[in-house]
Amino acid sequence: MLKQKDVTGLLDLSAEEIDEILTVGAEMKQLLRKGVKSLPDLKGKAVTTLFYENSTRTRSSFELAAKFMSANVVNIVAASSSVQKGETLVDTGKTLDAMRNDVIVIRHPMGGAPKLLAKTVKAHVINAGDGMNEHPSQALLDMLTMRETFGQIKGLKVAILGDIRHSRVAKSNLFGLRKLGAEVTMYAPKTLMPTGIDKMGAKVCKSREEAVEGADVVMGLRIQLERQHGGLFPSLGEYAKFYGVNEEVMKYAKKTAIVMHPGPVNRGVELTCSLIDGDKSKIEDQVFSGVAVRMALLKLLTMQEAER
Repeated sequence: MLKQKDVTGLLDLSAEEIDEILTVGAEMKQLLRKGVKSLPDLKGKAVTTLFYENSTRTRSSFELAAKFMSANVVNIVAASSSVQKGETLVDTGKTLDAMRNDVIVIRHPMGGAPKLLAKTVKAHVINAGDGMNEHPSQALLDMLTMRETFGQIKGLKVAILGDIRHSRVAKSNLFGLRKLGAEVTMYAPKTLMPTGIDKMGAKVCKSREEAVEGADVVMGLRIQLERQHGGLFPSLGEYAKFYGVNEEVMKYAKKTAIVMHPGPVNRGVELTCSLIDGDKSKIEDQVFSGVAVRMALLKLLTMQEAER
């Protein structure tokens, strides 16, 4: 059982808690493989997804996870809610709490919003991505995919390349992977590499080849044009040529290396199409892991009431 009331980031979780989520996630994944899509774990519980930013994978997988576990699910999109009338996040949280929600899944453009909400409500809060801060469930599903592929996380070398500066996925993966004993290397144009990421445990490399050398996992990150307000690189074509991952770059990784991407992928930019669709790609399995991990999070958080 998790010690925290909420899951707002992997920086706040212990290695033991992360391992427990992955273990339960693996169990859920096995059930889904067998076609089991109706579990009683959340029967009578209310889960609300509160999204202030667009999402396909994260929102739909949380919704499916909750429904597969028999929860009552409500989706709120900020663009069509009272937020447009000026309602604050705190007031929205109080409203949802008054409606007796058990879990609130929030995505917000401002870093720290899920923590603010968690302090406001009695419901469990799960961060589905906050600004450029963290995206814990994405990192957990990435780690579940790695653990199923290699048997364990400890000792793996994971290379992360792409728009690291704007990536909440990169930060959550860094925190989680380091806690479980993996080595994390990173490479990006200097304009897309955040200052101080090395102090968080990443090895910042000077080239794609250095980052990928001997890697078990090579993860591309999406170029987040919507978060950029200046020319941080000349063009997508030049980015692909000098910073993207292709077959030549993959030759530096281990022969058993896998290719990952949190999606959505800019085909031919972060990764070549042949890598995305190739035998080494685990991108579709990441999506599958996402439903299982989110089922695990919902189960472990709502178990806390039963233990009290």
